Amino acid sequence: MNSPLTNDQLTQWDHDHFFHPSTHLGQFARREMGNRIITGADGVHITDREGRSSLDAFAGLYCVNVGYGRSEIADAIAEQAHELAYYHSYVGHGTEASITLSRMVAERAPEGLNHVYYGLSGSDANETNVKLVWYYNNILGRPEKKKIISRWRGYHGSGLVTGSLTGLELFHKKFDLPLSQVIHTDAPYYFRREDRSMSEQAFSAHCAQELDALIEREGADTIAAFIGEPVLGTGGIVPPPAGYWEAIQKVLTKHDILLIADEVVTGFGRLGSMMGSDHYGLKPDLITIAKGLTSAYAPLSGSIVSDRMWKVLEQGTDENGPIGHGWTYSAHPIGAAAGVANLRLLDKLDLVSNAGEVGQYLNAAMAEALGDHAHVGDIRGEGMLCAVELVKDRDDHVFFDPADKVAPRIVAAMLDRGVIARAMPQGDIIGFAPPFSLTREQADEVVAVTRSSVAEVLE
Repeated sequence: MNSPLTNDQLTQWDHDHFFHPSTHLGQFARREMGNRIITGADGVHITDREGRSSLDAFAGLYCVNVGYGRSEIADAIAEQAHELAYYHSYVGHGTEASITLSRMVAERAPEGLNHVYYGLSGSDANETNVKLVWYYNNILGRPEKKKIISRWRGYHGSGLVTGSLTGLELFHKKFDLPLSQVIHTDAPYYFRREDRSMSEQAFSAHCAQELDALIEREGADTIAAFIGEPVLGTGGIVPPPAGYWEAIQKVLTKHDILLIADEVVTGFGRLGSMMGSDHYGLKPDLITIAKGLTSAYAPLSGSIVSDRMWKVLEQGTDENGPIGHGWTYSAHPIGAAAGVANLRLLDKLDLVSNAGEVGQYLNAAMAEALGDHAHVGDIRGEGMLCAVELVKDRDDHVFFDPADKVAPRIVAAMLDRGVIARAMPQGDIIGFAPPFSLTREQADEVVAVTRSSVAEVLE
């Protein structure tokens, strides 16, 4: 461990110089909120500079899927850095790692998606997706077909276009977002439906009808694509209601609108299936990948392009020359090497199956422990995703005042007990997305700590 003097200096530097994302900057600068400096991790646990160990039941930010401390990935990164730390991928240049990873991704993607463009984050991958959609329609002679439909409570990044796609107030407020090319439709949030008498199938039909009406109002000849996460992530960890994706895709097909499946969270196993698109029967034209691609051991994202779109992109370069899109770090060799090692490890340890099995156990145990609690309105999840939504009155469906900060207080109590969960935005929702290596015994610990923390705060 570092000396107290070093620790104090790090804290000072942190408050004085480090611009933390998604942070209350005023409170942090005034030392009204603490910091935590993480120094190590292994398996499903992280350790801070004070030596405190915490079970990370959110896998960083849904991303350390294979768990911490995997030497196979660290060694692959080191070997690649020694051999070739960097070369660009422009004008046909590649590396063994980037080419191998592209083949591995194509083998795991749904049928008909065989080409991968690489970036560094889910945000830049979705920026790429929108540019490709616009390019695609320009090549097809449809210059007016440019709007993108996203969903309220969806999360697709925090750039200009991607922050617009994100349907959460915090990412729009005072940023002059959303941009005019982005419009939003209803979230498939069955628990928060207005008509409580609706079945899941009826609610799915309602969402599809609302989407169809929106397209009719805007004009189908102005709508280029629809983007959605197979399971809503940051917007509340909300699996789709029965029949949702089937109904939505019928509307998109009717109006010749492309589908972008944002699989930054669900891609590569989190639902207990390799891809969320296969899990729910999606037939996307583009798939966004990031977190699970390398389990966050190195930054890397990707846009998987369908054969249908690829043919048009080829046509575009035949007509206009090389495609004018690229990042300096596209297919960075170190990130690609991490991706290859990560996907091999997923297969070797059968972690996708474990995510499905232990994830199902976690959700069932959470429902058994808290399902009858007077202030628990909903417990939901799929695979290694779980959410507990808290309400003031479950019978009358009354929510707590956001100022009460019920979920943040519970999550803080959980951290005191050694478990990390996440208070999700726009509601009192406790989110869980553990590494795929979680055991049943560790799932029991997560459930027990959740139950005791809910009791402490609400009883």
